Amino acid sequence: MADWLAAIILGLVEGLTEFIPVSSTGHLLLAKSVLGLQGDKWDTFIVMIQLGAILAVVALYFGRLWKVLLGLPGKDPAARRFAISVLLAFFPSALIGLLFHDFIKTVLFNPTVVCVSLIVGGIALIALERWAPQPREHDAMKFSAKTALGVGLFQCLSIIPGVSRSGATIVGGLLLGVDKRAAAEFSFFLAIPTMVGAFGLDFWESREMLTGDVLTLIAIGFVVSFVSGLIIVKTMLDFVTKHGFAPFAWWRIAVGAVGLALLQAGLIG
Repeated sequence: MADWLAAIILGLVEGLTEFIPVSSTGHLLLAKSVLGLQGDKWDTFIVMIQLGAILAVVALYFGRLWKVLLGLPGKDPAARRFAISVLLAFFPSALIGLLFHDFIKTVLFNPTVVCVSLIVGGIALIALERWAPQPREHDAMKFSAKTALGVGLFQCLSIIPGVSRSGATIVGGLLLGVDKRAAAEFSFFLAIPTMVGAFGLDFWESREMLTGDVLTLIAIGFVVSFVSGLIIVKTMLDFVTKHGFAPFAWWRIAVGAVGLALLQAGLIG
């Protein structure tokens, strides 16, 4: 397969899965294995095209985010509260990412870890659909500091490929008494600093391999993930409000099970 076509496929996978609790990284790693893509450049590609999907959130929520930025210099209490909640939630995973970046990429980036994590995460989502506590917080821009930090601690689980960054934050939110829509929306906001940080770190670590050809592939994946991410973000909240997270849970379990079967048969690795 031509590299440019692989970049388009992986860009689609990223944009379509980044904001739903199914693990974009897990799906990307499995897709990479199925497509037979080898080399460190593709692992770097997978991390760096995530910024395209994140920019989709910035584009769709630009008005609200701009209002927060304008309110911070004037010490608007609502803007300050929202900014602090996002920073509190961002800090734990940022620290873990810095400390264990090399371990994550060299040890955890493998299909077996992804498949097991997908299945376990799917079971957790199904359980939460039935036994989540009664929601107490309903506005993603007005989380308490305690709730925001708790969600951030749950996000640390997403260093394991297949767990899902959005899945971990949504599960954390539900357990802490956040309603489904607000949990999903806060996950969108938290993705911005988290993935920008991951992009910056990987860009620096991989700067020597970012040749013209690799940058071209990243640009293709970036654009495709941005466009497909726009579609998902615009439809995700309404879908979750109507159907909950069970469809994503069963998808995770199915993909994980198929992946394990393919690994067992030696068809991917």
